[in-house]
Amino acid sequence: MQELSSMDHEQARALARGDAGPGGTTAAATRAGPLPARVGIVGAGNISDHYLRISAGFDSFAIQAVADIDPERARAKAEAHGVRAVSVPDLLADDAIDVVVNLTVPAAHAAVSRAVLEAGKHVYSEKPIATDRAAAAALLALAEERTLRVGCAPDTFLGAGLQTARAVIDAGLLGEPVAATAFMMSSGPERWHPDPGFFFAPGAGPLFDMGPYYLTALVNLFGAVARVSGSAKIGRPTRPVLSAPLRGTSVEVTTPTHVASLLEFAGGPVATLVTSFDAPASQLPWCEVYGTEATLSLPDPNTFGGPLRVRRASDKEWQELPITRPYDVNSRGLGLADMVVAAAEGRAHRASGELAYHVLDVMQSVLDAASEHAWLEVESSVARPAAMPDDVRF
Repeated sequence: MQELSSMDHEQARALARGDAGPGGTTAAATRAGPLPARVGIVGAGNISDHYLRISAGFDSFAIQAVADIDPERARAKAEAHGVRAVSVPDLLADDAIDVVVNLTVPAAHAAVSRAVLEAGKHVYSEKPIATDRAAAAALLALAEERTLRVGCAPDTFLGAGLQTARAVIDAGLLGEPVAATAFMMSSGPERWHPDPGFFFAPGAGPLFDMGPYYLTALVNLFGAVARVSGSAKIGRPTRPVLSAPLRGTSVEVTTPTHVASLLEFAGGPVATLVTSFDAPASQLPWCEVYGTEATLSLPDPNTFGGPLRVRRASDKEWQELPITRPYDVNSRGLGLADMVVAAAEGRAHRASGELAYHVLDVMQSVLDAASEHAWLEVESSVARPAAMPDDVRF
């Protein structure tokens, strides 16, 4: 990883605060070519099928090619979805590709995204944007220098369910938002993933793997997180792999598998987020928001639709609310679509690198706080992304 100069550090801190950048206030100067944008994918793992399949529903971009360090895996994905299979160097050198989607494992996200930016292309990465703050800040600084876009999953917060929730809260249905709770309780990916080892390494675990869905949803509702504390532990030092083809092997666990996070938002609300790979079963809600007048029950933040339910203290039953925003079915790639349209229009995109940096900073701060048994200030900040218009179509 290339070291940052002192000027880079200052610029990176400004970007992390949301002061500027391709997803921030200087986005109007960052324009792209005509639509549909021509997209290439690096990483032909499980998640690539979702992007390759769902992309046909977007008019704003078209996936042209897929690359992987394993040529056979790239070839299989390409043949299944009717695109070209190429090597990673050839994809980066291809002038017919405008944007690269980075679907590699978390530990490779920063290096691959840096290579994409150095090749002069916009990049949209799976979450997290990087596994440490310095690497993520370096990406934002490089993108600013090259006048390129950095986008990052998750984009589920742009879907109908969570956007309707935002509209409901902003309209005052709950009164003043006071607090929220959120839970991701799982027995672990070793039961279903064909190669689950990376889930139990730094940069993953339940907080870094699934936390971005919940934290991004909460930032979308409340704005930036200002202060955190937490507690974390490794439930078991090794995990038996229960899925094919590695069934019978085991994985060494080197990152916490149960994390309890306490979050204070700059705008006032407080939240509790628990993420776990150590829960054999659970009946906890996905996420609830508590206001002075009512409680709102949110859908799974890893989905795009509902249901969305509300209940006042005087109500005898929950009431289901109508979903009033678009994209209520699986719309993986919605953040990418918004990014390429935003680049063409010269506006800020919503699933931005700055938002992803803030979420990363919050997660790392929680783990730091757990290690230090302390409350810690979150150095970065970010503005709430613009709400999705109710008539938008990408």
